[in-house]
Amino acid sequence: MNETWTWFGVPLSSVAILGTGFLVLFTAERLAPLRAPRSSLAGRLVVNACVSALALATAYFVVVPAAMVALREVSLRRIGLLQWITLPAAAEVAVGFVLMDLSFYYWHMANHKMPFLWRFHNVHHVDPDLDVSSAFRFHFGEVAFSAIYRVVQIILLGVTPFTFALYEIVFGLHTLFHHSNLRLPLAFERWVNKVLVTPRMHGIHHSDVRRENNSNYSVVFSWWDRLHRTLRLNIAQARIVIGVPGYLDTANNAVRSVLVLPFRPQRDYWRTLDGTVVERNAAEVGLPRSVMQA
Repeated sequence: MNETWTWFGVPLSSVAILGTGFLVLFTAERLAPLRAPRSSLAGRLVVNACVSALALATAYFVVVPAAMVALREVSLRRIGLLQWITLPAAAEVAVGFVLMDLSFYYWHMANHKMPFLWRFHNVHHVDPDLDVSSAFRFHFGEVAFSAIYRVVQIILLGVTPFTFALYEIVFGLHTLFHHSNLRLPLAFERWVNKVLVTPRMHGIHHSDVRRENNSNYSVVFSWWDRLHRTLRLNIAQARIVIGVPGYLDTANNAVRSVLVLPFRPQRDYWRTLDGTVVERNAAEVGLPRSVMQA
């Protein structure tokens, strides 16, 4: 008899994989940090744990049921791109995986470009430091809205439940990895980054400089930023200030403040409280956009 053990309905194998990934990266980034912290770890862990818990609960109660309905419709009605073409089973999984990742690139970009979505996604970016605890710090509203996108994504692509489940596990693990504050050897990271999003690459995406924040949208494969010319690697990590200039004061990172942030009148995100627009001068860059710095 096949019996799948679950924790609140989630397969324990998935929980174990993500939990192990978190603990390994949390330990590793303590031993080899990429950026010096700017705020108390204990305080951030409380905020990030609370926000992440609401995000994960929303994913379980809203996103997963919506995705299950969409997957069932794809199976019953044979709808979606991959249901209309004939591919060997392995190729169908591979193509579906790649297209899932490409479509998440567009969803991530939309969360930055559309003002309404950015109100919610900004909760992720106002974290004053970036480490593995930031990985699932998303506003529950953003996660709820993503359910709509997930349904459209599944139906248009026509992915199977296996492809969907495989991508979700890799998506979760890689989100933990590229948010981590783990210093990898530069030569090794440059090599890995030819295919995958890495901590240095995603650290630039969390910069308080607007044009750097609006780059590096890829989730698993780094190809999409290269293809769409949104790749930026030429910023040294020591020069990056993590966060959003208009929300860098510590009061913005209390649990209540973070949760109500999208529903309040919005500040000028890219000006500090004294009105300064954060920019980076040419001398701080100096290399082509595609050259990763230390």
